[in-house]
Amino acid sequence: MCYVGYIGVKMRSQIVESDVRYIAELIRSVLHKDGYKEIKRLGGLTNHSYKVVTNDGQEYVFRIPGEGTEEMIVRSDEEKSTRLANKVGVDAELYYFGKDGTKISEYVKGAVTMTPELLREPEHIAQVAEIFHKLHTCGEDTGVPFEVFDMAKMYEDIIFKNNVSMYDDYDEVKKHVEEIKNEVDLFGVSKKVPCHCDSLCENWVLSGDGRLYLIDWEYSGMNDAMWDLADISIEADYDEKLDEMLLNDYFGREATENEFKRFIANKIYLDYLWTLWGKTRVPFDGQMMEDYAYNRYVRLKKNIEKYLEGK
Repeated sequence: MCYVGYIGVKMRSQIVESDVRYIAELIRSVLHKDGYKEIKRLGGLTNHSYKVVTNDGQEYVFRIPGEGTEEMIVRSDEEKSTRLANKVGVDAELYYFGKDGTKISEYVKGAVTMTPELLREPEHIAQVAEIFHKLHTCGEDTGVPFEVFDMAKMYEDIIFKNNVSMYDDYDEVKKHVEEIKNEVDLFGVSKKVPCHCDSLCENWVLSGDGRLYLIDWEYSGMNDAMWDLADISIEADYDEKLDEMLLNDYFGREATENEFKRFIANKIYLDYLWTLWGKTRVPFDGQMMEDYAYNRYVRLKKNIEKYLEGK
């Protein structure tokens, strides 16, 4: 199950009046249009996103940053990655990116937000692999680091600063994660390439003509390509057969033993980092994010057990 998607559904109907006023001002000052005739809340965990139809019939997505995101997201870095995604043709067209992270982009015609079920279909696995390969091999360096364990430390600091409770066995789990990282690093330090880094189900959008888009680049940066592949596997709940299909489509061949082991290790790093991220959101989003973090944490421990059993 794509737990993030489940949370997003709960939030879609909530239109914030102050957002409406802000959107109306942006329509005038940025798009130079005279107003809107329709506004609809879209899904999302931390930001407020809306589909907006202006009076001339044009459709846009407005993204307004959520409370507390300024502690964790450097919006100028997000803008670099978003513009690169536009350049390589994997995201919808960007019209405006404000210093505060407010964003106006193209609304994908006939848009279908992807689900785990859809993302498990072979044709969509092939599209996902193609998008990631195009991004990872573009040869660009955004200059935006995505250092998993540095970010984890930052999230820990936020958690402790806000007096958010942590799990009793967290120190032990953290030690296992670090030991796995040390072992995998013996294969050689992975090359850093542009990565999305947060490819949950709701960040994939299928257009009416069958084109797949990867949207929302808040957490993107230069990272191990295996992170993105491991991420979609987790979010769409791939089994071993689908993992092999994804890696084969991505490489155009079978993955080596070391590549597959790095792929599994990145699944562990993913749930470790996003467990901590979820905990940072608890003061703002309450039990919803507590549940999100817990589900991540349970899967993290299961994958650690599997990794250790396979040694």
